[in-house]
Amino acid sequence: MIKVSVLIANRHATSITIEEEFFEALLDIAAEMKLSRNQLITLIDKTRTADNLSSAVRLYILQYYQKKSAAPK
Repeated sequence: MIKVSVLIANRHATSITIEEEFFEALLDIAAEMKLSRNQLITLIDKTRTADNLSSAVRLYILQYYQKKSAAPK
């Protein structure tokens, strides 16, 4: 587990604690979407249904890859 400092909407400093594998996946998704890490976490924060931001990040990553694997090729 790693603790990562993030800035949501360029104004709210917080941190998330996630497994290294999830953090690497987060960075990969941000790169694919041409977003910074903080921009992607801001997007996740705006649309989350989980109370905990770290959980919301994990769920977003899971759903992202589920949708990607289900997409026609």
